[in-house]
Amino acid sequence: MIIKIKNKDTLIIGEFKLKCCIGRNGISKNKTEGDLTTPAGNFKIGNLYWRDDRVKKPITKLLCKKIKRNMGWCNDINSSYYNKEIKKNKKIRYEKIYRNDYKYNYFILIKYNYDKPEKNKGSAIFIHLTKNYKPTAGCIALKKKDFLIFAKIIRKNSKIIIN
Repeated sequence: MIIKIKNKDTLIIGEFKLKCCIGRNGISKNKTEGDLTTPAGNFKIGNLYWRDDRVKKPITKLLCKKIKRNMGWCNDINSSYYNKEIKKNKKIRYEKIYRNDYKYNYFILIKYNYDKPEKNKGSAIFIHLTKNYKPTAGCIALKKKDFLIFAKIIRKNSKIIIN
């Protein structure tokens, strides 16, 4: 199943068109860490993560993983764990996954720069939640209702095309 981002504000999957938002600085073929762009290209989809203290496990065919307090996502370009899920470590820079806000109550990994990560090419690109469609730091965001529809439709072998 192919997922497409169209006109920077629409996610298309099958017959569904879902309103979304992307990185503040648009889409880039030359993404770098912290540039606030959403990477262009064709990518695989990874696990779906959820906060079981706040939301129910969604209906999906994706592998699901509970978010725990000690989880982070490495964005430290000098670490061998760059762009991987990690346990929080004061010696490594990371993005918090167990957040105080709602944005990561659910999220799905986009496997950008993931299998063999290149340093400074960007990390932690997710499909996560939004309430107001404000631009993200590089992720794609959907309203919760649309995220849950999306999660039901996609498969482990789904690919996302961002251009």
